[in-house]
Amino acid sequence: MIYQSLIEKHGSLAVIGLGYVGLPLALAFAKYVNVVGFDINQKRIKSLQDGYDPSGEQEIDKEVSNSLTFTHEAKLLANVNFFIIAVPTPIDEYNQPDLKALMSATEMVASNLKKGDYVVFESTVYPGCTEEKCIPLLEKISGLKHITDFKSGYSPERINPGDKVHTLHNVVKVVSGCDEDALAQIGKVYELVVNAGVHRASSIKVAEAAKVIENTQRDLNIALMNELSMIFDKLHINTYEVLEAAGTKWNFLKFYPGLVGGHCIGVDPYYLTFKANHMGHFPKVILSGREINDGMGPYIAKRTIQLMISNNIEILKSKVLVLGATFKENVKDIRNSKVVDLIQELKAYHIEVDIVDAMADPHEFWEEYGLSLQAEPDKGYSAVILAVAHSQYIGLDEAYFANITLEKSILIDVKGIYRGKIKKLTYWSL
Repeated sequence: MIYQSLIEKHGSLAVIGLGYVGLPLALAFAKYVNVVGFDINQKRIKSLQDGYDPSGEQEIDKEVSNSLTFTHEAKLLANVNFFIIAVPTPIDEYNQPDLKALMSATEMVASNLKKGDYVVFESTVYPGCTEEKCIPLLEKISGLKHITDFKSGYSPERINPGDKVHTLHNVVKVVSGCDEDALAQIGKVYELVVNAGVHRASSIKVAEAAKVIENTQRDLNIALMNELSMIFDKLHINTYEVLEAAGTKWNFLKFYPGLVGGHCIGVDPYYLTFKANHMGHFPKVILSGREINDGMGPYIAKRTIQLMISNNIEILKSKVLVLGATFKENVKDIRNSKVVDLIQELKAYHIEVDIVDAMADPHEFWEEYGLSLQAEPDKGYSAVILAVAHSQYIGLDEAYFANITLEKSILIDVKGIYRGKIKKLTYWSL
């Protein structure tokens, strides 16, 4: 049995992809079994070998060093028996699933697959993808027969970057397998590292679907808040005050407006709508929510410009500071950051935009978006947009903003953290 082989260290486990999802898995499993942590990014592997997580999320405990090998060399996967694929599955410019990394990882695993091995996918996909695309590729390249020669499963990731409470260890893990035996073995393997336990789904498709609807549900709830914020803005009432009042009812769901980016909430719904369209169903509600959330960056930029005009600020000679550029607060991750949409909309009006972020890597940001980050704010801004509520920005006061802005300047507070604290500057929040 694969579980027994792993804990007795006759076999080994590999995690393919060492990002926000894969690295916590590799570190957790290395306390119990032999682990190979694989990533194609050689620079990242070198950092991990030196004991440093480039994302700043994980502490690499030296006590696991004897059972954990970080590598970018596929040949070190030859003796692995239990593969976990946790590579990114983004969307392309047309909001269609981009499976290139997943297919590449699957091909590499297939080249190292042996009889008796297990392959578990954690990457977010649409329902049916594992069995329709990944398994046939494993069979084709390895020459092995699924279920007869090797087993498969799917266990959706539930990692929340920046969250030190809801971690891998204390969030229930959904697992699934290609048959009852695979489900039992995969469940036991994950129970080694998930203290909260595992939920055994009835099929791989059910587990795949569970993942995409988790984030689709959040996306729709945030879209509702964003649309409400637009309505309340026209009514000249503060959205957060309305939500505080409504939140006193026991069954009111506490969601808030904001920019929805990142590698999960802003992406996963498109995997579900892709499959829905393929099956002949046009998902109106989900796509409407996506349209609202994808449009929030330009909406905030336009409201900024409208307020600047109202204060007789000359747009073509103005300079705006954007504070925060990652996809969410207190993380370094810049993937699918909707702050970029806001910045590009401002630039379309020929506004000079300075971007400062306490967490993001300037080189990565330039490589990804062609936009420069500066270390500190300048002065003489016509508007400041607090786009991401990093902890470094929460304690700033009105005197700070007054010092870097011109007369009649605007403070745009996307997350509403300065509500009730700004008296002199023109203040606006979602």
